[in-house]
Amino acid sequence: MVIAALSGPLPAAYEPNVERAVVVLERMGFRVRRAPLLEAGRRHWWSAATPAEIAAELNGLLRDPEVRAIIASDGGQTALGYLDLIDVEAIRADPKPILGYSDISLLHLVLYARTGLVGFHADMAVPGFGGHWQSAPAARRAELEQLYSRLLTGTEAIGALPVSPSWECWRPGRVEGRLIGGVINRIVLAQATRFALPLEWFDGAVLFWEEMGGLASHVWSYLHVMRHSGILDRISGMVVGVPREISGLEPGASPTLSEMVLDVLGDRDIPVLGNVEFGHAGPNLPMPVGIRVGLDAQQRTLSLLEPAVGPHALTGPVG
Repeated sequence: MVIAALSGPLPAAYEPNVERAVVVLERMGFRVRRAPLLEAGRRHWWSAATPAEIAAELNGLLRDPEVRAIIASDGGQTALGYLDLIDVEAIRADPKPILGYSDISLLHLVLYARTGLVGFHADMAVPGFGGHWQSAPAARRAELEQLYSRLLTGTEAIGALPVSPSWECWRPGRVEGRLIGGVINRIVLAQATRFALPLEWFDGAVLFWEEMGGLASHVWSYLHVMRHSGILDRISGMVVGVPREISGLEPGASPTLSEMVLDVLGDRDIPVLGNVEFGHAGPNLPMPVGIRVGLDAQQRTLSLLEPAVGPHALTGPVG
């Protein structure tokens, strides 16, 4: 397992987070090393390196048979610069999970579209394993460590993800479908590229999304982009992550996130489960893009119905 700088730089102040992340991952049973570009203080503009340099390092990891998983150190604003430089043939020849959220959502969506790779919208090294995990209750950390270990090494479906009292039923219903999603602004950006998922891949899908920063009106606008593009007419269900630092969603403000979602959905009668622990609030439940899930919003359950690695590491819109 390799921790790599797939987007933003590593400020020197966050070097201890990487070291703590290594401890967490080793406790899960993994051997961990760092990729060379993950060097404190290294940067190019707002990135860890130029897009071409990051792509070259990522491609080397994709071609290395000893590397069985790649974990992003952090998010940022770089993935759009190298989506066309990724060695997709290396992924097809030896699929391996990439873990991360935020900007890394672009990699999950585009690589799923181009190769069928199951990417993990899951915690990263700096803000996740080395950050939010450290302040989580010990029992929760142990539960998540076992979950990640099983998901990354097991050949059986995980089943129901661990539920917490924060989960909310915004619209009842029960469905099964492919899990597709990420940070909502990156979903919209990915669909604006030539590497977009074909619309039919959203047929019957369970769309998951989260967001950090910006305005509540931006989220409402992104939802309408997905409505206009036809995505919302095709999905069978929706799961919404815990929002973070979105202006206009403060307690007592109007509208609430659930009101915005139901407003845009209109008469589309699909189940919606809200406030699930994935996204920038952390620590994250892993959300493997492309595998089949079962959603029961009224019972507040989300179940992973397929293994996410091994023979199912490459999947597609059917099956």
